[in-house]
Parts: sequence; structure tokens; C-alpha cells
Amino acid sequence: MTSSFRHVLLASTLLLAGVGSAAAQSAQCGGDWNGFLQGVRAEAEAKGLSKSGVDRALANVRQDEKVLARDRGQGVFQQEWLRFQGRMVNKDRLARGKANIQKYASTFRDVEAKTGVPAAVITSFWGLETDYGAVLGDFDTLSALATLAHDCRRPEIFRPHLISAIELVDRGYLRPDQMKGAWAGELGQTQILPEDYIAFGTDEDGNGQINLLTDVPDVLMTTGKFIQSMGWRKGEPWLEAIRMPANFPYDRAALVNKEPRSEFAKLGVTKSDGTPLERDGMMASIILPQGKGGPAFLAFPNFDIYLKWNNSLTYSLTAGYFGTRLAGGPEVDAGKPQPGLDGEGMKRLQQRLVSLGYDVGKVDGILGANTRAAVATEQQKHGMAPDGWPTAELLAKLG
Repeated sequence: MTSSFRHVLLASTLLLAGVGSAAAQSAQCGGDWNGFLQGVRAEAEAKGLSKSGVDRALANVRQDEKVLARDRGQGVFQQEWLRFQGRMVNKDRLARGKANIQKYASTFRDVEAKTGVPAAVITSFWGLETDYGAVLGDFDTLSALATLAHDCRRPEIFRPHLISAIELVDRGYLRPDQMKGAWAGELGQTQILPEDYIAFGTDEDGNGQINLLTDVPDVLMTTGKFIQSMGWRKGEPWLEAIRMPANFPYDRAALVNKEPRSEFAKLGVTKSDGTPLERDGMMASIILPQGKGGPAFLAFPNFDIYLKWNNSLTYSLTAGYFGTRLAGGPEVDAGKPQPGLDGEGMKRLQQRLVSLGYDVGKVDGILGANTRAAVATEQQKHGMAPDGWPTAELLAKLG
């Protein structure tokens, strides 16, 4: 499984950071394919890449309609969280993850010493992205990136990654025929995009190559450096399963609401086994992926890194929870959540919310942050617990 949505987040990150000039952002897209490739070739050579390297990289590049179909049809995970995580965080994947942590213990110690990122965190991504290197993807990376850069939806995102993919060839990191991965251009056992491969790629095993397809020590150190670059806070938790008290003020249970852990402790929130929370100033948010009757978590600042990796709450919460389990944490109490809406029900709800003046983004049946916020507001208006979980009861009240 690859993180097919990471490039959506990177788009906003790159634009906000001002990466690339205005000229680069308005780079030629569409039009004649060969003319487009000539422009890419000229840009790569102007960057200092060798003509022979560029020739090798672009020799067999072609437009891939399957890539465009994936891009047009993509959507965040629509399954309810308990179902999704139950499939992804299974006993076999947990056992193999713990075995890999033991197998590469010395490498993980080195990674944590240099980056502050624990083994369980890296392994959670490693397991979910490619099942520990077993499923790397079969899209031709250079063709995928060229196709997406030529397409005029988001060339400012994909053209820089295409140039970096050419650089991987020119530097001798990988041959073009080795570059197989996800449809959006991610490569390797933790699905790193080419610019990040160049920026953080490390020859951890000292064999003279940086190969994120086959060299596990390289994968682990590179991933640690990448996570560190997103702001990982050494020695701090990322996620913790909790138990909610009766009569909790659910308007305070939202990812955007960050409070000191001591404040939630005062309200009666405890650890999942009923023991008290630490009464300290560490900021945290409460996540209720399926509302007040379902599982509950405290999310700490480091959980934001999971959302930077993949902006789907379903994926990020699964990855974060997987990391806690790999680190020895308890299985979360599934509780008894109210049934949610199916895809068509969610679309009807979103359409009704739009008619009421809410901005929920695209009416797509996906429970995103804007839809959750609108749901919580309407729940409060109708005397319901504002937990952001859309149900048939709420849909009926909205008419």
C-alpha cells in the first residue's frame, strides 16, 4: 500500500515555502509531448545534470494513461477507522514489524541517536507503505512523473520531482529500469519522493550506493532523516489510547483543539487502563475517529508528523496507532460507536451542509476535517454531542 495522497500535502507545503520560482511554477505543461520532454531535458541540463544521464533517464519515458486515471480517481480512505485499522494493523504485520525491529536493532539505535525518531515510528510507515519492502509498486517512476508534470493540473508539484528523478539516474543511485514504484512517483520501501530521496538519501550500510529499494539500513536512516526534517520532537509521544468519562464536553474533542494534558485529566480523561493521565503541560488533542461511543486517543505534537506524511486522518491515525502497538502499547478499546453513513449518505449530508452555508470542500462522500467541523456545529445546534461523527440521526434532523 502506497501513500497516494502525500503529494497533495506536498503541493501546499512547496507553494507556501516558495520552493521554485514563478517561472518554474508556470512551467510548460500540456501540448506536444516531445516538445515538453525537450523542455525538461533543457531544465535538467541547466541544473548541471549530464547530457548522458538525462539521455538515459528519458530514453524510454512515455505518457501513462493509468497514472492519469489514478490521479483523477483518487480519494482518501473512506472506510470506517476500526475496519481499516483492523485490516492494516493485523497480528501478522505486528509480529513481522517487531521481528524487524529486533533484526535491525543496531541500525535503529543509530537512526534514533542521529534523528531522534524511534524504531516503532519508522517501522509503522515501513509496514503500511510496502509491507516491509514486499510491495514496492510497479509504475515506471520516470514515466509517471513525466505524465503528471505534463498534465496541467499540478505541474508545479511534479516537475521538480521529475528533475530529481533524472538526477537519481545521473548520480548513479538507480538505473531507469529499477525505478518502479507508486503511481505518483514515490520510490522505495517507505515510498520516498525523488526530491526527498536526493535530500535525505543516506548510504547507511556503507556499500557505496544509496538504494532505498533493496538496502534496508539505507531505508531506515533515510526515513528517519525525512521524519526529523518534518519537525519530529525527540523523546516525546505521538499518540495514546485513552478512556473518556461520562458527560465529557465533546466540543473540546477535536484535532484542532489543543490543550495541556492536565486539562483533560481534570475532566476525567484517563489512560486506556483507567490510570490517571500525567498532569503536565504537554499539549494534546482528543481524536474520536468514530464519535463518542468509539475508540479514543490523545494526539500529541508529534502526531502532526503523521498528518504531514499523509493528510488522511484514517491513514495517519492507523499509522500512529500501529506505531504505539509496535512500541508495546495496548490494543485500543473499540467501544460501541454509532453506525456511520455510507458513501451516498455522506454525500447527501455534505450537500445539505453546503446548502446551509458550510464549506466542506468537494462533495465526495469523504469525511474530511471541514465536514467533521460542520457536523460538530450542527450537532450542537440540534442538542446532540458535538463529536463530529455523522450519523443517520443527524442527517434526518437536517432534512
